[in-house]
Amino acid sequence: MKHVCILLLVSFSLLSCVTDRSSDDIDTIDLLSNYDAITLDRPTFEASVTLENARNIINSGKIYVINDLLFVNEKNEGFHIFDNEDPQNPAALAFIKAPGATDLAIKNNVYYINQAVDLIAVTYDKLNANLVVTKRIRDVFPVKQSPDGYIPDVEDGAIIIDYELQN
Repeated sequence: MKHVCILLLVSFSLLSCVTDRSSDDIDTIDLLSNYDAITLDRPTFEASVTLENARNIINSGKIYVINDLLFVNEKNEGFHIFDNEDPQNPAALAFIKAPGATDLAIKNNVYYINQAVDLIAVTYDKLNANLVVTKRIRDVFPVKQSPDGYIPDVEDGAIIIDYELQN
């Protein structure tokens, strides 16, 4: 009888550790994020990669040097391109606008850009100031998390490209 009582007591103790994560609990947790997602619908997102005039660096990320070009990531916005023939005095050439972009790899003059959840391949012609998206592979990367580790529910077809601090 003593063993049965101990077994029942341990069982009830363990059951008290289990919680029911109903949808109401998850909604409450979702409200704890301090960030709002910035999204684009899929067609707008895919059409958003463009070559623009050079602009000032505001929120720099990774830096890449290949041949006579220097690339500086503008976090979640794209890449600044500099002519780096004179490394002591790089000259701003253009800006690759690619919302959600955080990383770049280069091979055989093809620039592979991590654009939010997609991987895109682009070619850039410095002489003619021309940029062409040659390939897009959808949903290669996980959805962007907020700085506090949260991934909100968004409308179907919406792509999270960044987050902003809630007001």
